[in-house]
Amino acid sequence: MPPAAPAAAEDEGQSRSIAAVERAMDVLLYFGRADQPDLGVTEIATALGLTKAAVHRILTALRSRELITVDPATRRYALGHAAVALGRAYLARTDVRAMAAPELKHLSGRTQETATLSLRRGDTRLYVDQVVPDQELRLEVSLGIPFPLNAGASSKAFLAFLPDFEVEAYLSRHPLEAVTDKTITDPAKLRKDLASVRKRGYATSLGERQAGAASIAAPIFDHDARVVAVISLAGPALRFKPESDAGAVADLQEAAARISAQLGYQPR
Repeated sequence: MPPAAPAAAEDEGQSRSIAAVERAMDVLLYFGRADQPDLGVTEIATALGLTKAAVHRILTALRSRELITVDPATRRYALGHAAVALGRAYLARTDVRAMAAPELKHLSGRTQETATLSLRRGDTRLYVDQVVPDQELRLEVSLGIPFPLNAGASSKAFLAFLPDFEVEAYLSRHPLEAVTDKTITDPAKLRKDLASVRKRGYATSLGERQAGAASIAAPIFDHDARVVAVISLAGPALRFKPESDAGAVADLQEAAARISAQLGYQPR
């Protein structure tokens, strides 16, 4: 029977190699989580509980593959172009509509109301997908039709989570258009409503885009914490009461959070 020592030594070597790869991945991923674009060896070592010597070895290996770059003057490290290329390759393969499709089906099935997905196009937003319940009285939306960012829950969910300067730029460029007699057209009133949307994390509408319709909408964020899409639930106002339906609100926000997570969003 052959001695066990060589096999044990091989297993131990493989375990060390795997541990080294895991530490290298931890270091690389930490750059993606950090608040600042560049990091020092001491910062990384402290954050990850590694020795500075170990961090330096890992950074040297990552630099050899151009995943990490270093500023010779400051000796601070940042993500290299190979890491950026990986991120771009991932983003090129992400399709918000494909990610949202099962969530729309799930939401519509649970609530028996219409679930929609909207994307922003400049100073407008448009529906790009919907799942309609099997109800005699139901709401259907028109896909691909642009709406102003002040009209309806989905529009306000975009506008509320834009940076303040973008909101003000939008207001300065556009007189607020009335789509129905319930659409908010007063800038001061809209600013107050948007503040409420940001505080609670979702927008509501009662006939602001379509008369007789009620809706709630939640933002979907990408890896840079930018709002890139909005998911909503909508139905006839006679039946759908989103303000008093905590379950529907929770389901909607959870669906938005799951899609955001797929896009790399990390709440802070």
